[in-house]
Amino acid sequence: MSTTPPTLPKDADAVLALAARSMFDVFARATQGMMVVDRDHRVVWISEGYKRFLPALGFQNEGEFVGRRVEEVVPNTLMAQVIDSGQPILVDLLTNQAGTFLVSRIPLRDDAGAVIGAVGMVLLDHPETTMQPLITKFARLQRELEDARQQLAEQRRPKYTIASFIGSSPAAMEVKRQARRVAATDSTVLLLGETGTGKELLAQGIHAASARAGATFVGVNIAAVPDTLLEAEFFGVAPGAYTGADRKGRDGKFKLAHGGTLFLDEIGDMPLALQSKLLRALQEQEVEPLGSNKVVRVDVRVIAATSRDLAAMVADGRFRADLYYRLNVLPIRLPTLRERLDDLDALVEVLADDISRRSGLPARSLAADALDWLAHQPWPGNIRELRNVLEQASLMTDDLVLSARHFGGSGALPAAAAPAPHERAAGAPPTLPERRAELERDAIRGALAATGGNRVAAAKLLRISRATLYEKLARYPELARG
Repeated sequence: MSTTPPTLPKDADAVLALAARSMFDVFARATQGMMVVDRDHRVVWISEGYKRFLPALGFQNEGEFVGRRVEEVVPNTLMAQVIDSGQPILVDLLTNQAGTFLVSRIPLRDDAGAVIGAVGMVLLDHPETTMQPLITKFARLQRELEDARQQLAEQRRPKYTIASFIGSSPAAMEVKRQARRVAATDSTVLLLGETGTGKELLAQGIHAASARAGATFVGVNIAAVPDTLLEAEFFGVAPGAYTGADRKGRDGKFKLAHGGTLFLDEIGDMPLALQSKLLRALQEQEVEPLGSNKVVRVDVRVIAATSRDLAAMVADGRFRADLYYRLNVLPIRLPTLRERLDDLDALVEVLADDISRRSGLPARSLAADALDWLAHQPWPGNIRELRNVLEQASLMTDDLVLSARHFGGSGALPAAAAPAPHERAAGAPPTLPERRAELERDAIRGALAATGGNRVAAAKLLRISRATLYEKLARYPELARG
């Protein structure tokens, strides 16, 4: 008696159901082990083959394993991600103390399409024997990624501590006391002081003394970034946000500083249009990359700094009052060099050693008349200017001891009578540095007059950065007042 050969179902749904059942049967026979996890990430079933991995994972029997959250019992698993996203991971390499495995993870859905769990399958155990090229490439990429992470961490590690703020004068000691106090908190810090007083150094010191010291320290000078690029610099750019944008997108400073500290130098230069977005990022601890509609959570401690009078800017409407109050939680005012001349000897010694180390030249020491001459200078550029003066003098002579004459002072005159750099003997023609300084003053004065005192526009007219203009205004205070 002949029998009718089996045929395929006529409708598509039945064919798909048959294919799914057959595929599952194939996987069940071919895999080394399987597990099922429910929507709460708890393991509800494991196959007989999977049980042989339990001892390596630290479990004596199935009863200790089943019922636990999969994240707790299988290190490095992505089963929870599959359940939460509803997206399968068809082929992946999983490595933990049980070995390296080729795995597949598929979400399970009910009739309504809702995810109710996931099934995970160990396709191959010890794939290093049968998939050696792929495993080797995977291991190399892992090493390269770890090396890149370590290099980035080294680059973003703070170079200074609070002790790096040199000085034992009452003013310096008070700054260090306040810095240690605020380092114990997670609140926003505002550093106030003239250019060159060491605001970034102190910011790094506060970070190094805080609970975030092991995370990254990211600094950005707002005055040095064009206004049009500031939003992308802070908040990042989504992939393909605009023509020419990186397909992979770019992380902003907030995301780079996640878990650590973000230092915002020259905060007074931030455009009004961006201040509201910065305020939201500070208040909500979330950012929205340029060209994206997705909000990214961040955990960042902010330290801001400025050489400008923010309170006066608030009164003039040039700085948002709500942002000012959000930043001015823990203010620290850094003293000028003129206010802590007792620290001059120590500063000179440290700076001279650093100049020697960087230049490869022998260390220079200073004679008493040189220190006296330095103590009588106005120092509008503060410690940055002091370093510049020391470096110039060190590079322009082979003498190991620098006297007042190396800095433009006269060793034959008492220190109190030593002429300032801009003075000269009666009847003597102006020197080249004096002529250059006068031309520079005239150019800045003219640019400020032409722009109605708008420093941003004046900097563009002079073709210099805003930060450079502010340094020059600090050097010529009569221009800043005018």
